[in-house]
Amino acid sequence: MSGTPSSRDNGLDLIAGWLRDARAIVILTGAGLSTESGIPDFRGPNGVWTKNPGAEKTANLEYYIADPEIRKRAWQTRLQSEMWTAQPNDGHRAVAELARVAHVYTLVTQNIDGLHQAAGSDPDSIVEIHGTVHFAKCLTCGWRGPMPETLDRVRTGEEDPECLECGGILKSATISFGENLVPEDLARAQRAAEQADVFLALGTSLGVYPAAALPEIAVRRGARLAICNGQETPFDDSADAVSHEPLGEILPALVARVRG
Repeated sequence: MSGTPSSRDNGLDLIAGWLRDARAIVILTGAGLSTESGIPDFRGPNGVWTKNPGAEKTANLEYYIADPEIRKRAWQTRLQSEMWTAQPNDGHRAVAELARVAHVYTLVTQNIDGLHQAAGSDPDSIVEIHGTVHFAKCLTCGWRGPMPETLDRVRTGEEDPECLECGGILKSATISFGENLVPEDLARAQRAAEQADVFLALGTSLGVYPAAALPEIAVRRGARLAICNGQETPFDDSADAVSHEPLGEILPALVARVRG
């Protein structure tokens, strides 16, 4: 859909028609949807790990468990995260609105920021396949509790807070590299992809598996695939429609067409 305004508009009209007729729309969102809310992505041109490759170790479970210094660094990063002040942008709000005017079956997000819920998307329709930053968890006993409570401990001087239940290692309730996805979340996302007749991939590089397998599942079952992402993805050539325009602009325009 990139190109002249008329070609973009024609592409949006085409996708809007698919969405109006769909019985089961499945949406997969990634970090690119939240960059317009001031949350940097990881692998983009200005991504956190692009600028500082060493920072990726804080998201690797093996390093996190083995090295207290990495955990201390991770807790400081969490404390200073842009996610605590970020607000939903027009893209998040458009996704929430789409569920009110079309048959959105499931919203699978790779994002951990909770901005879909803040924008008004139904929490029951959301699969946070990479977890959430809003809770902390213990890697030993499985304790889970609100992240602000643990961050308060960091603010008062605990550089590497331990689990108050068992003394185990705490981390955010997000999925790190080397950590398995929650089986129920993955199964639910895969079942949704199997049911989709339209699959929207929004702001995701489609390079991280198993989430990147979801559009493959949907396409194999006959779904149309539309991709909106700032950079090219490995699925662009096989998609039915592709846009590299800013999500905060194109998604509200798309939903306006669906609404009629």
